[in-house]
Amino acid sequence: MKIYFFECGTLKSTKDLFTLNKDIGKPFEVPVPFYFITHNGKNILFDTGNNLEVAKNPKKHWGDVINEYYPVMNEQQFVVNQLETLSVKPEDIDYVILSHLHLDHAGGVGYFPNASYVVHKKELEWAFSPDCDQKSAYVMQDINKDVNWFPIENEFKEAYDLLKDGVIKIYPTPGHTPGHMSVLIDFQTSHQMFFTIDSCYTEENLNENILSGIVWDEKKSFESMDWIRSLQKIEKMEIIVGHDPVAWKRFIKAPKYYS
Repeated sequence: MKIYFFECGTLKSTKDLFTLNKDIGKPFEVPVPFYFITHNGKNILFDTGNNLEVAKNPKKHWGDVINEYYPVMNEQQFVVNQLETLSVKPEDIDYVILSHLHLDHAGGVGYFPNASYVVHKKELEWAFSPDCDQKSAYVMQDINKDVNWFPIENEFKEAYDLLKDGVIKIYPTPGHTPGHMSVLIDFQTSHQMFFTIDSCYTEENLNENILSGIVWDEKKSFESMDWIRSLQKIEKMEIIVGHDPVAWKRFIKAPKYYS
């Protein structure tokens, strides 16, 4: 089992959009991570970062979102181009796990022709619902694709074991969006990594119980963070948050990997 950490550029923003109502207007630049996993002959992407068009013309592709979250990205940082550095082709990907379908996580939907796109059913319904009040965070050009959607329907705290061997477990962590998911990687002989993604943007969100800047349901967000804090008590469990520029520096990046 190997897991590679990649960065699809950064977002220039303000701190209060990551720690709600705190440090209002303070400049804050965060990484846009995605992850590549190889295990038991399967190639798995966890999130995909921004679409290639963001590197060419962010205003055209994202619209007014760039006024609050400005993407800093070059074409080489696009997911397909970064995987090429590991000699991994788009057709080699078996699964794409999507934590949720926001624009900085689902920009690579459709680029992996043989993949099953694992997403929570509630996320698919929300993203395409006329009642969705986060429309600016979903780029239809990215996600309205004829792909092999693999919707799952597990409940909060209930694991979906992707390969049925206990190594890659997907958990709903609602709050940021209705169908947001986090992933637990169990190295079994050594340690575990829990990837919160946007249920906790930063370690500050988690440690000080501060909501993220974009929240669909405050109560569910707090419940998800409470549960994640309980995981911190597990021996050899490492919590990896979604967009923390300080914490991100601690991790080794591809082509190096964790195993």
